[in-house]
Amino acid sequence: MSGQSLTDRIAAAQHSMTGSAISKAVCKATTHEVSGPKKKHLDYLIHCTNELNVSVPHLADTLLERTTSNSWIVVFKALITTHHLMMYGNERLIQYLASRNTLFNLNNFLDKAALQGYDMSTFIRRYSRYLNEKAMSYRLVAVDFTKMKRGADGVMRTMNTEKLIKTLPIIQNQLDALLDFQPNSNELTNGVINAAFMLLFKDSIRLFAAYNEGVINMLEKYFDMKKNQCKEALEIYKTFLNRMTKLSEFLKVAERVGIDQGDSPDLTQAPSSLLEALEQHLASLEGRKIKEFSTASRYAELSKYITQLPQQLCNAVTANP
Repeated sequence: MSGQSLTDRIAAAQHSMTGSAISKAVCKATTHEVSGPKKKHLDYLIHCTNELNVSVPHLADTLLERTTSNSWIVVFKALITTHHLMMYGNERLIQYLASRNTLFNLNNFLDKAALQGYDMSTFIRRYSRYLNEKAMSYRLVAVDFTKMKRGADGVMRTMNTEKLIKTLPIIQNQLDALLDFQPNSNELTNGVINAAFMLLFKDSIRLFAAYNEGVINMLEKYFDMKKNQCKEALEIYKTFLNRMTKLSEFLKVAERVGIDQGDSPDLTQAPSSLLEALEQHLASLEGRKIKEFSTASRYAELSKYITQLPQQLCNAVTANP
């Protein structure tokens, strides 16, 4: 269905009569038009999140109510609008979403009204799980990983060992949920799913930047860690390598649908000798037989790797405001 439906027009008129400007804007952002939410409605809602006299719970609950629709278009656009406000709106919105006991309950969503509804419902279920995980991450650490300060004096680079080992798995879980969206380029067939994918693409760059900086910090601390910390850190690092492969596949889809390759980081894989150095160090702490691998060699492998990625990621983040 293209264009605003009669239902959309009636709903907007009702909100105009009751004086609910927020409800009207949400309604207009989540019409039955097969296109992403219009910028003017998103900008207005962002403005609302910054107004102290605006009820953020009312705004969030209005968006959540739109996800109870039977239409994949309305539900998808409600999720996109929520994601957009989480990214660009005032932090008190994500604070409220994180404080709720339940958020999006769309694991069984299915629009049977049209063939396209079946296809898009799959992505709605995946997308809602990511937004739930994004809110959960905020609840656990009280920070949005995609917005935190980066660089040598950033949050992840200056975090202590104990907190770092607890925080990195939370980033991993959020990135996993994002990468589980798993579209093929030929499935990005309309303006609605394309709008969602673009927001996910931007989140993936920032999320991985935080993840990468945390891993660099962890590796710099690794040879001074206690045995149990080394064991956890090694598993985190192995998971990180796997996520790099998955993210690379996700970014290839972005490239195929026309997102500039210059907007993506060059995910240079660490040499296998670095993983070997980490494994050998843990083996030595556990008293297992190891092959000769000098401390100087370990640090050489580490230094060679950690100097490669930060600037590439910084450039990618800057290119995707």
